[in-house]
Amino acid sequence: MWNPQQYLQFQQERDRPFFDLLAQVRPHTPPRTVADLGCGTGHLTAALAERWPDAEVLGLDSSAEMLSKAAVCTGPHLTFQQADLRDWQPAAPLDVLISNAALQWVDDHARLMPRLAGWVASGGTFAFQVPGNFDAPSHTLLAEVLARPRWARLQAESRDKAALGAFGPAEYAALLAPLGFTVNAWETTYLHLLPTPTDGGNAVLEWVKGTALRPVLAQLTDSDAAEFLSEYGSELARAYPVQDYGTPFPFRRVFVVAQKG
Repeated sequence: MWNPQQYLQFQQERDRPFFDLLAQVRPHTPPRTVADLGCGTGHLTAALAERWPDAEVLGLDSSAEMLSKAAVCTGPHLTFQQADLRDWQPAAPLDVLISNAALQWVDDHARLMPRLAGWVASGGTFAFQVPGNFDAPSHTLLAEVLARPRWARLQAESRDKAALGAFGPAEYAALLAPLGFTVNAWETTYLHLLPTPTDGGNAVLEWVKGTALRPVLAQLTDSDAAEFLSEYGSELARAYPVQDYGTPFPFRRVFVVAQKG
């Protein structure tokens, strides 16, 4: 289950890549149909509806908890739907298909990307952003803690994070260009300066609790979760020391904007 409040604790940092991606989406003609895969709380989908007010804009997410927050996002052509992007497909080709920090939850991108690209209309745009930080301490330390005997019974996400992390701009371009797309692909490492939580806790731990830790914590009792967070949090504190101006948290992301010829 997703916790919208936990996820949006660092809303400014999580939203910025979306707008950096959107700035490079430049359709030749105003789009008529737009879909946002993994729309979360819907506030970014609403930004799409504001940019293209005449388009039919659909926000899609598998989490009822996240979509419950999307109820406040309204517009004459803005709708939301609960569905799993692994099963859903549009009724007709889309002029703009966009996804921000969602496709990393789906494995086998070598097959996923051509399938999603097939939903894009001629002249349309496929744009997405995914984290590229699976070799960062936030993830490698999590794997190390999970490998300890105390936590060996826990089952992490089934996807191969190492393989997904290997997909960079060049790999995505190699998948999409042969399908008739003109590809603009790049990567950026943001240096987030995370503010210290008001309770004096670990800022990076609070960040990861909103994403990568979800499938781990879902398997633990409250007492076991507290023990796990203390153990993992101690590792994070050493890897990401707090400074007077916040906690520096480098975060690499991969962007692709592909236009179908």
